[in-house]
Amino acid sequence: MSDSAATPLQAEIQRRHAAGARSLIGRLSTAAVILFVLGQAARVTEAAPGELLHGLTGIVDIFWRSMPPAVDRLPAMLWPTLETIDIAIFGTVIGIVLSVPVAVLAASNVTPARPLYYVARGLIAFLRAVPELVWALLFVAAVGLGPFAGALALIFHSVGMLGRLFAEVIEDMDMGPVEALTLTGAGRLQVFSHAVVPGVLPSLLGISLYRFDENLRSSVLLGFVGAGGIGFQLVSAMNLFQYRDVSLLILIILALVVGAERISALLRRRVL
Repeated sequence: MSDSAATPLQAEIQRRHAAGARSLIGRLSTAAVILFVLGQAARVTEAAPGELLHGLTGIVDIFWRSMPPAVDRLPAMLWPTLETIDIAIFGTVIGIVLSVPVAVLAASNVTPARPLYYVARGLIAFLRAVPELVWALLFVAAVGLGPFAGALALIFHSVGMLGRLFAEVIEDMDMGPVEALTLTGAGRLQVFSHAVVPGVLPSLLGISLYRFDENLRSSVLLGFVGAGGIGFQLVSAMNLFQYRDVSLLILIILALVVGAERISALLRRRVL
């Protein structure tokens, strides 16, 4: 092989070796950063697997004390169960209704005015930033203990979450039908009802069903701060060391979550 042919080949081999070395260094650097972040997280959280293993005996003891579940208490738990379901239903439905106009204002392609876009986006960011438990604490202070405080907390947080997701769906929609109706002289309301809604309705329904799943779980947690439902009964039973009641409530929560997932999946197959 001549020198003129060998030189480009050697240069290509050297270039590939250099690229491989840079790639290896990059992977090692990434691994080092990940290990560092994980290590500092373990240090800050005071992770102690040994203490967990030592405490397993206590967990086993609580488990045995919670068996069998207090099935005789089931009739008394039916009303808190209904409260939990209705908190999720009310919070989700009202949250959806309020999210739609907010999402329209927050979608850059259909918002009627740019200032309204920024106001809607700011409102969505604020409602999403405050966790549901914080909203529940605020509304418990405002309206007192009970399911209404939990429903209000879910409504406010749902508007933030659904408003953002709905706005993104609207921004990603096909604008052809909207432009066609606009050229025919249709009003803003007609364009929304005949072009925007049909184009985004399947996606909005799917998102809404997923949100109901999330709100059902959240409605249990909101009871921990006095917002009613099964969560309130669960924290009360734990504080009173009524572990058989706790195991019964956990089984009810499991049944609710699994049932909601199955119903949501069935509705998605039928509607979407």
